[in-house]
Amino acid sequence: MTISSAFATSSGTETEELQSPPLDLIDKLIAEKSLHEFIKQAWPIVEPDTPLLDNWHIGLLCEHLEAVSLGQIRNLLINIPPRTMKSLIVSVFWQVWEWTMRPATRWLYSSYSGDVSTRDSLKCRRIIESSWFRSQWGNVFRLTGDQNVKTRFENNRTGYRIATSAGVSIIGEGGDILVVDDPNDLKKIYSDVHLDSINQWLDEVWSTRFNDPTTGRKVVIQQRAHERDATGHLLSQGVKWEHICIPMEFDGKRRSTILGIYDPRQEPGELLWPDRFTPAVLIDSKKVMGSFGIAGQFQQSPAPAGGGILKRECWKYYKAIPKKFDEIILSFDMTFKKLTDNDFVVGQGWGRIGADKYLLPVRIRERMGFAASCQAVRNLKGTYPSAIAVLVEDKANGPAVIETLQKEIAGIIPIEPEGGKEARAFAIQPQQEAGNLYLPDPSLAPWIEEFVGECTSFPRGANDDQVDACTQAVHWLSNRAVPGFAFA
Repeated sequence: MTISSAFATSSGTETEELQSPPLDLIDKLIAEKSLHEFIKQAWPIVEPDTPLLDNWHIGLLCEHLEAVSLGQIRNLLINIPPRTMKSLIVSVFWQVWEWTMRPATRWLYSSYSGDVSTRDSLKCRRIIESSWFRSQWGNVFRLTGDQNVKTRFENNRTGYRIATSAGVSIIGEGGDILVVDDPNDLKKIYSDVHLDSINQWLDEVWSTRFNDPTTGRKVVIQQRAHERDATGHLLSQGVKWEHICIPMEFDGKRRSTILGIYDPRQEPGELLWPDRFTPAVLIDSKKVMGSFGIAGQFQQSPAPAGGGILKRECWKYYKAIPKKFDEIILSFDMTFKKLTDNDFVVGQGWGRIGADKYLLPVRIRERMGFAASCQAVRNLKGTYPSAIAVLVEDKANGPAVIETLQKEIAGIIPIEPEGGKEARAFAIQPQQEAGNLYLPDPSLAPWIEEFVGECTSFPRGANDDQVDACTQAVHWLSNRAVPGFAFA
């Protein structure tokens, strides 16, 4: 039955001319049935001077948010580039649309910045208080006067919206739908403290805020920036998330959710929103943002496909171990005294022939305490007894290991690194690009792809212990004969 026929009048004869309902009533019914249509109608209230440039991804997000509203999706994770209306769709229009039919729904919104959460809360309230909205749904609910502030407003049907910051306590508050919009602050994305703090908040605070754990729903939306960002953390837990990942330039991957394959593009390189992000705009963005910014924020991959500082294609490989090296050394990166889920003890053997350096096939990479770390040094030295030096970074458990083993194993050298991790990786980059750094073929060392992957994603990968041991060894082998050399 069509909308028009639903409101037809009839005298009992099939030939009676049908009476159409008012156009505003048709618009109202269409908006209630479709979040996408609601956005089109409400758009001038939020952006009165900017025409809406519609695009397929807007309909896609709306379709999945409707499924969340209906309970068909309990956990929805969205990765999409910035400036693609993600906050307006998820954090503004969706909540107001939901209240046109289910005004008792209670919402808890968070973002890395309280100002961002408050901004979107104000836009929601602007729509609700508009003459357009009140003329269509003013009879469904109204905002209450005693709880109508920037960060919290309620309606007379017990629904409410609370806006807060990711990482802060939410004592006594809860929601039916929990939304986090950009939980990670890009200015702090290299900080382990920041990453750990947000991930702990997601696990121990945010996830416990359901009013009813059996029906509550979660939505997280962000642009990727690090392997250990909120997205990486949530996907690593084994919990079922419907995951929408939309790169700015199509990468050829046919991704899907329970609603089916969602990206209609066919050819690699096709742009997400060519009417807004034209090829010329994208070229300028790449110049300004750099490879890591484009990979994470635009392509939803925390590191460029070929690597950032240490390029994947620049490694050389050997299938037979050279019969003789000019010298062999060992390089260790120790964990901090308090073990965490992300810290590994890494030990590598490196050989030098002239200007070429070879990573040897046997390595150590395990989470271990002090006693096991000492034994790991003994074991790797036993594997490569001709190693003339054992480099141990003079941090974390390093000083205690050095003190314990110095009189037992000859050639233990404390290394005090100077400069940041990135600076040390950049310092060995010319040798890698020149083809002076060799890795064992996977037939000799099945773990080598893990090593290459860590180097490729550095400094935005989940771990960097192998990179630290590598840069330490290559620096020392390259510079130890230089008078006054200091590892930097």
